[in-house]
Amino acid sequence: MSDMIVITSEHIAGYKITETLGNVFGQTTRSRNIISDIGQGLKSIVGGEIKGYTRLQYDARQEAVNRMRDTAEQLGAHAIIMFRFDTTSGQLGESVAAYGTAVKIEKL
Repeated sequence: MSDMIVITSEHIAGYKITETLGNVFGQTTRSRNIISDIGQGLKSIVGGEIKGYTRLQYDARQEAVNRMRDTAEQLGAHAIIMFRFDTTSGQLGESVAAYGTAVKIEKL
């Protein structure tokens, strides 16, 4: 369901929640290659945005959200409420978990 509503609040304006289906999650861990890591190390010496890592974070978040949406879709959800992210950066890369509550809704 590509038009699935994903929202950080517990209410969706113009809709009522008809059924709560439960928690849904999407997770991914992504890493950069060794050449990017060397470049990142050099960039950290002079300062500034590390664009490769910014892209890595963006891609990881998008993948986590897509997986969460897929899980909600499999449950028959129309929307995800109370949407949140958890992120962790470490030696293995960028880990992202997207989570929320899958619900069925109907227009008021």
